[in-house]
Amino acid sequence: MTQFLSSLPGAVAQGIIWGIMAIGVFITFKILDIPDLTVDGSFSTGGAVLVTTVTAGLNVWAALLLAFAAGCAAGFVTGTFHTKFGIPAILAGILTQLALYSINLRILGGLANMPLSYRNFSLLLSLSDIPRALIVGGLFAVVVIALLYWFFGTEVGHALRATGCNQMMARANGVNTNITKMAGIVISNGIVALAGALLAQYQGFTDINMGRGAIVIGLAAVIIGEVLFSRIFHNFALRLLSAVIGGVVYYCVITLVLRLGLNANDLKLLTALVVAVFLGIPYWQRQFTGGKVKIDPSAQGGDANA
Repeated sequence: MTQFLSSLPGAVAQGIIWGIMAIGVFITFKILDIPDLTVDGSFSTGGAVLVTTVTAGLNVWAALLLAFAAGCAAGFVTGTFHTKFGIPAILAGILTQLALYSINLRILGGLANMPLSYRNFSLLLSLSDIPRALIVGGLFAVVVIALLYWFFGTEVGHALRATGCNQMMARANGVNTNITKMAGIVISNGIVALAGALLAQYQGFTDINMGRGAIVIGLAAVIIGEVLFSRIFHNFALRLLSAVIGGVVYYCVITLVLRLGLNANDLKLLTALVVAVFLGIPYWQRQFTGGKVKIDPSAQGGDANA
């Protein structure tokens, strides 16, 4: 238990970064109701872009912006496949994710991984300084949530939420749902890539497989946050915050289980089981309450400024 408590700050810091990634998953999964698998590739893209640009001499803030833009570009490709080619969203995400593997390898110059030492470069956060990582990660999470809270309170943001709530009704009210879906997927993957860039700094390297399973971790964070806080977090900003807290809870649980002796090779199995259990909780609750479900006024089509 002592080892677990000593490693808890690091788990929280990493959980915050993955929680930022979960916010991107939240946009497509909970708001647009689109299963976007692009994130497994765009997460790695963010890390690859940041490491290669910083090692080439670019300022870390500019590198973060480029990483965000690269993620947006990946989301744009997925959105184009879905809205212009008529490809189902889940398959469009798989196609983009597959293409990103080769693109990420090209970004890394054909290398499977690339180091980024805090000793040689001025980074925003690092595994060697956990308190700073907690502060920087927390500030990024707050800024992302604040910007999204503002955006989803605009006319475009409301149109995007209406699209996820009821596409037919949104079209009847003059909303171009192809544009709103495109915008949602682009923003989502931009945030995911930003989180990948932060993680690359934190762990001191990027890897071509860094994003493998990211969608599952993101879903775990979103579902854990929703199950734990859905009854008390009705404000839209707090719902986004619950995804970040879900990421922290997830990584704390993973750290605890590893300290108890779980084989690290079984982490993916554990993650799948955690997601399955938390996805099943709402269903079990409905079964025990006789199918009565309380309507959440801040659900997909609700007021972003509620």
